Amino acid sequence: MKLQPIPGPSLPQPARRYDTVAVIGAGSWGTALAATLARSGATARLWGRDPAVITDINRQRENTRHLPGVPLPDGLFGVKEMRDALDGADAALIVVPSRSVRSVARQVALFAPKGMPVAVCAKGIEAETGLLMTQVAEEELPGHPVGVVSGPTFARETALNHPTAATVAFAFGPSDRINPGSSPAVRLALSLTTESFRAYVSDDLVGVEVGGAVKNVIAIACGMMTGAGFAENTRAALITRGLDEMKQLAEALGGRRETVTGLSGIGDLTLTCSSPTSRNMSLGFQLGEGVPRAECFDGKPVVVEGEMNAKSVTDLAHRVGVSMPICVAVQTILRDGADLGATFAALWARPIESEPRSMDLVFDHPASAQAIQNLAERIS
Repeated sequence: MKLQPIPGPSLPQPARRYDTVAVIGAGSWGTALAATLARSGATARLWGRDPAVITDINRQRENTRHLPGVPLPDGLFGVKEMRDALDGADAALIVVPSRSVRSVARQVALFAPKGMPVAVCAKGIEAETGLLMTQVAEEELPGHPVGVVSGPTFARETALNHPTAATVAFAFGPSDRINPGSSPAVRLALSLTTESFRAYVSDDLVGVEVGGAVKNVIAIACGMMTGAGFAENTRAALITRGLDEMKQLAEALGGRRETVTGLSGIGDLTLTCSSPTSRNMSLGFQLGEGVPRAECFDGKPVVVEGEMNAKSVTDLAHRVGVSMPICVAVQTILRDGADLGATFAALWARPIESEPRSMDLVFDHPASAQAIQNLAERIS
């Protein structure tokens, strides 16, 4: 009898990018991601609600409304019907404001090929449910692997090919561990990687998403204090203590603190808190200067994710028992109409705590009453 050789362990297959990716959302960030995909060699189908925007993209090779003056590469095609964008696509990105993720994911589910991976590129927490954006998408897209793309990225700089890095996160099942090159996270990371865009891979969706949601709220706080006349010391303190709030919430929800110290956490936090290009910091700056909310951005209806998510972030933190005093301060100013000066003065006069938290020490602030009075007067 001829003996059959015992097969040896199969070798991991080489990783391969996706050939065709649908980008759902033709705003500035969706357009920048579509341009990045096209530069990497993928075919990028960019869908948007406004037919005029799609027409400009195809005729002028430019998104004149959201990224004026930025030429778009070959391989990027504007699509007016979502069905056409998703038909035969290998993967999809949902790039819309956080409040629209559920409704758009529901539409994607109607046309997406079976089992097609979907990455959410919105940052926030759903107000009604307290769910992260990937959890919202998972409810609407059963049977589809759902992940997230997040990091310290301004759309215009990305579209102009400035060196940029971001994180792509999907859950890793047993087959992904054995052959990571076939996982959605690795394949999408390769699809986004160009000579200037560098993608990293993660399996910690919670950590990546918490960083993206919370940093917008902290950026509003930084803007408020900068607009009120304070400088680098103040912003550094808010960034550092804001990072601690991010770590605590991520850990409470099952994420890893290590993730929050990466691109999607401290990287995104630093960028958003340090530049007026950020809508979140810009809104905070104008409010800190005393500009009424209705008159910010010259009265234009600008979507500011941190403003929309301040309440959902603090509500979620309250439900899981996490203290987030900076986020609470922003929430009370934005939603409850609290006085900016008094609110930040009270934040600075909170009891003295230990760093690291493992020391578990709390002492009364020795000058809390005077600190509140002086700081409130300076801001007002």
